[in-house]
Amino acid sequence: MTGNDSRRHARDADRTRDELVRAARRRFATEGYRAATVRGIASDAGVNVALISRYFGSKEGLFAACVQRSVDEMSPAAAPAGLDALIDRLIERVVRSPDSDEPLQMLLLLRSSGDEGADRIRRETLESFTASIAGIAGLEPGAPQGEDLMLRAQLAIATLVGLVMLRASAVVEPTTSATAAQLDEPLRSALRALLGIETPER
Repeated sequence: MTGNDSRRHARDADRTRDELVRAARRRFATEGYRAATVRGIASDAGVNVALISRYFGSKEGLFAACVQRSVDEMSPAAAPAGLDALIDRLIERVVRSPDSDEPLQMLLLLRSSGDEGADRIRRETLESFTASIAGIAGLEPGAPQGEDLMLRAQLAIATLVGLVMLRASAVVEPTTSATAAQLDEPLRSALRALLGIETPER
């Protein structure tokens, strides 16, 4: 295999992994871990089902990659420095992407799978995500306010997931049909209050 062939093969493998993760996130978010099948995921991605084992080891490995991708896309490391920048990124993912399935990925963080391994992955990833948000909010190891900041970070995540669930249900008005402009300010104010940033008076 030539150098060009190797690079093309690597690009194809990366593209296949990405397509599988995208397809799996949609299935896991809408159907749940147990109901989603590897054959259905592979079919959605347009690839052979054997590639799930090749690239992720198992259905559980694929689920871990999906949960981690969802967190990475919203994590402090993926945003400019500062809590305001993180809040803006979270709102962007949850509110301002009406034509994508990105908001549904938040459901992966809290939706119980009924599978011990998958639930462990979800719980550990959620704990890490919560700690990273609390860290941006000012949490220092051993600090007396640590438990309070962790609670606030969890409440912020719960607020975002709750909004996604209400909008996904398509039956709760006016939340379901509210525009990004209508949701932006109240959601931003709620997140700033929870995470310890005073909202400037207007």
